[in-house]
Amino acid sequence: MIENIILVTVTVLIIGLAVLYIYKAKKSGRKCIGCPDGCSCSSKDNGCLCCSRQKDN
Repeated sequence: MIENIILVTVTVLIIGLAVLYIYKAKKSGRKCIGCPDGCSCSSKDNGCLCCSRQKDN
């Protein structure tokens, strides 16, 4: 019983922190969260060049 409560609490905490990270990143203007180039590859046209190359594949 207590193990289930701990498991659910940890899972909710992890998901909550991930959502908070995404929210803060989008609010700060990042167009490409999780970009392997650290969002330093931005283009004026469509955001991140490395991510747009990945989408084409």
